[in-house]
Amino acid sequence: MKEVTASMAGTVLTVFVTAGVQVNPGQEVVMLESMKMEIPIESGTEGVVREVKVRIGDFVNEGDVLLVLE
Repeated sequence: MKEVTASMAGTVLTVFVTAGVQVNPGQEVVMLESMKMEIPIESGTEGVVREVKVRIGDFVNEGDVLLVLE
């Protein structure tokens, strides 16, 4: 399993993918808001989304798992 993690603490603004969707390296998968800035989170690898672990409005810390890929 591969994981996509938060690069910084923030609030989840948007989740661009759902379970079963194919993602590619560099593809934006989640948008965070931190200090009134939008921070795009990209997949570092390709895979199929197995599980989305966050919802819009969730607060995440740096290193928290956002998505699990297979």
